[in-house]
Amino acid sequence: MDAVLFDMDGLLVDTEGVWFEVETEVVTRLGGAWGPEHQEQLVGGSWDRTVAYMLELTQADVDPMVVGEWLIDGMESRLSRGVEPMPGALDLLRGLGDQGVRTALVTSSLRIIADAVLKAVGREHFEIVVTADDVTRTKPHPEPYLTAAGLLSVDPERCVALEDSPNGVASATAAGCRVVAVPGVLPIAQAPGRVVMPSLLDVDVDFLRSLVR
Repeated sequence: MDAVLFDMDGLLVDTEGVWFEVETEVVTRLGGAWGPEHQEQLVGGSWDRTVAYMLELTQADVDPMVVGEWLIDGMESRLSRGVEPMPGALDLLRGLGDQGVRTALVTSSLRIIADAVLKAVGREHFEIVVTADDVTRTKPHPEPYLTAAGLLSVDPERCVALEDSPNGVASATAAGCRVVAVPGVLPIAQAPGRVVMPSLLDVDVDFLRSLVR
């Protein structure tokens, strides 16, 4: 195993609830209503897709850049109060560090959001960070994971990606990674090259190594 590649929202940190609060706030400001059925459309998706979906839903005549700023401001404000790592996430990162396994963070969030999260989690856990600002095509396209593997100079097929969303799983699979899925908001089925686990508490370094032969 050359490296372990971590998703962020919903996998590394418990931010899906925070996103829901901010999305609800922004859509209300646009004159619409927001529910779980709307969030499900966006889990693991791109920033641009989120803004476009909100404007399509509300039919509001607001500049997409302004809507994006509202989202950023809301997330920064909440993340500044701290963010909760998902169960088992920090123990797994420490275990990987102790054994010298290289790691990367691969997220569809903007770098400003990733930086705010990493202040709480610890930037030192990751050799590289790939965000929406670093690619032209976000998940479910394979570019984010291919970019991470390229920056690490490793073979994607010898990497394990940890994901919580169907979009993220599709991205990592298309890049050639082995995938461990820990479903969050949306269900994820077992499939060749993919293992579905209930929690990162059930994942350790030896288990990840066993997936790459």
